[in-house]
Amino acid sequence: MSATLIDGKALSERLRGEIAARAAALTAAGRQPGLAVILVGDDAASAVYVRNKVKACADGGFHSVLEQYPASLTQAELLARVAALNADPRIHGILVQMPLPPHLDALQVIEAIAPAKDVDGFSVHSAGQLLTGLPGLRPATPFGCMKLIESTGVALRGKHAVVVGRSNTVGKPMALLLLQANATVTVCHSGTPDLGLHTRPADIVVVATGRRRTLTADMVKPGAVIIDVGINRGDDGKLCGDVDFGPVREALSPGGFITPVPGGVGPMTITMLLANTLQAAEAAA
Repeated sequence: MSATLIDGKALSERLRGEIAARAAALTAAGRQPGLAVILVGDDAASAVYVRNKVKACADGGFHSVLEQYPASLTQAELLARVAALNADPRIHGILVQMPLPPHLDALQVIEAIAPAKDVDGFSVHSAGQLLTGLPGLRPATPFGCMKLIESTGVALRGKHAVVVGRSNTVGKPMALLLLQANATVTVCHSGTPDLGLHTRPADIVVVATGRRRTLTADMVKPGAVIIDVGINRGDDGKLCGDVDFGPVREALSPGGFITPVPGGVGPMTITMLLANTLQAAEAAA
């Protein structure tokens, strides 16, 4: 019997229903949650992501603002728009879609967002809150991964978790969230000489490298939980993750869990962005 699929789409829909109910209660009290999204340039993938975020806001009863600008937008102009949104009481979350055109300083833009409205959780302030265990807004993708693991019923306390990838947006915050849940955490990356040495005994493996077949069947044990954050294209042009899905799913049997691509982590990222916006709105209220 194959490992159990972790259905990110179904979990996302359930959580969005709960979020919409809380948003409706807040709206009835005159504090409708509001998210502003800034898109600079004409990157096709970014445009799709932004449309999905705006649609999710509408479906959840959120107020949303989409500001689209040409790639020629200057740093000063972008920072001025962020400052205006910081001061807008109708806006509780600000998201600047990445990547930005190369002439713009992404770090400076992220740091210009008011900490209370940093729903991406990417700022130094948000990272510091996560590192020190203070409550705050968590990066949406790792936050979603934690919900996916939670949905399996596997308790993290005392488990050995391996995070493959060390990015500021996924790998590092993922490791910190797992530590907060009392897992014992190993972080692997491109400089790790023998990845399988670390993943084979692991109870939980989160893979976020952006490379196909980073994790193969000989690198996992039966019963493990595998979270695949990657989005790639296979030789057939179809979406695939960082995990060699079919063989790994079989190797996890009996008792393991695995997220598919698509339909695993992806739906959860926007859902947790909504959760962060709602949290910011409730805090402001």
